[in-house]
Amino acid sequence: MAKIMPKIASILLVDDEPDILELLELALCKMGLEVDRASNVQTALAKLAVRHYDLCLTDMRMPDGDGLQVVQHIVQHNLDIPVAVITAHGNMENAITALKAGAFDYLAKPVSLNQLRALVKSALKLPQSGPSGDKTLLGHSPAMQKVRDLIGRVARSQAPVHISGESGSGKELAARLIVQSGARLDQPFIAVNCGAIPTNLMESEFFGYKKGAFTGADKERGGFFQAAHGGTLFLDEVADLPLDMQVKLLRVIQEKRVRKLGESSEEAIDVRLISATHNDLAECVRLGKFRQDLYYRLNVIPIQMPALREMREDIPEIAQRILMRLRGSEDVHFSENALRELQIYSFPGNVRELENIIERALALCQGRVIEAQDLLLVPVEHNLPDNASLSSKYPLPEYLDRIEKQALLEALEQTGFNRTAAAKLLGLTFRTMRYRMDRLGIKAAHGSDDAD
Repeated sequence: MAKIMPKIASILLVDDEPDILELLELALCKMGLEVDRASNVQTALAKLAVRHYDLCLTDMRMPDGDGLQVVQHIVQHNLDIPVAVITAHGNMENAITALKAGAFDYLAKPVSLNQLRALVKSALKLPQSGPSGDKTLLGHSPAMQKVRDLIGRVARSQAPVHISGESGSGKELAARLIVQSGARLDQPFIAVNCGAIPTNLMESEFFGYKKGAFTGADKERGGFFQAAHGGTLFLDEVADLPLDMQVKLLRVIQEKRVRKLGESSEEAIDVRLISATHNDLAECVRLGKFRQDLYYRLNVIPIQMPALREMREDIPEIAQRILMRLRGSEDVHFSENALRELQIYSFPGNVRELENIIERALALCQGRVIEAQDLLLVPVEHNLPDNASLSSKYPLPEYLDRIEKQALLEALEQTGFNRTAAAKLLGLTFRTMRYRMDRLGIKAAHGSDDAD
């Protein structure tokens, strides 16, 4: 029986400089790949019209056009070919433009052969089918369909993705689904909460350190970037990074290299960045709290996670699926009235809050039916749409009390009624938080913190 030989992957190289073409072709042939050349844009488009390639690697500047035309041609004709661009050193604007147009990744001149090999390996691992794991993003509302479609498209790229949305809206889940559908599926996924790292430890945590770099550094240790090498680094609450750390992060993104604390040399890293925050990052830039250049590097492909109140038609389905997961073998279900109450509630804490409410209702319900009273939803003035309860501004003291009460309740819901965490979120001391809750008649949930 004849042995079936594995298919040899084919690469199209597009560059008008013979020396670069020869260098790249030699490196790719050593990887066991088949290489085809094109010295200008028109030749490249002609070759793409008659043959399928597994990867296209194109320079940006050529006599008859630029590599962006090659990227756009591949995307517009749905050729299902990952395309990467080669940009001049320091010209990140061209790279970002290409990534937004649909490029898989980019390389900067002079081309590092190690980075070239890493890029090619990632591109050849891309799944040929559509994204997997969409079903974990529940709902059929237009807002969720848009998110699901974006995840499917960005998964086939190495471009930085920035996910925005309120707390509890599923930003990390979206990041994991991007990875599950892409070439880095089997590689590390390192999630970092940027707001939870002490400022004085940030550099060593992100970049690692050499033995003896500082007091207590008794052995060499890698950081988040080294741990994520070959995979994905998810920077949650990226808006919380201090400005000096933003500068260091920007350099790593541009150079694709990191230097451990106490080390004199740098090491190349191959990491895809996905960032997220519940803050408005553009507003942070306007206020001078976030660097504009870093914002442009991270926000190449934006994804906005919808708030649960923006997809009310999906709330019954999502609630039923959560209940099925939490109830185990118990035969418990919602009453129609309970589902109706959930559908009109505003959910300041989004899906995370919905999970907490259902878990609490399971513990409180008597029998096999969760009734509306088992949900223990916050007072109605907190969850009327369009701030209906705030429409009357007179008398002013009562109007201001309503605004304050709404803000306090939202913070408490987002933090699971942890008064210390809610006070921090609002910029209050715990003592002030407790005083205002007492004054406005907001009772602490059972089991909440009692710190003073």
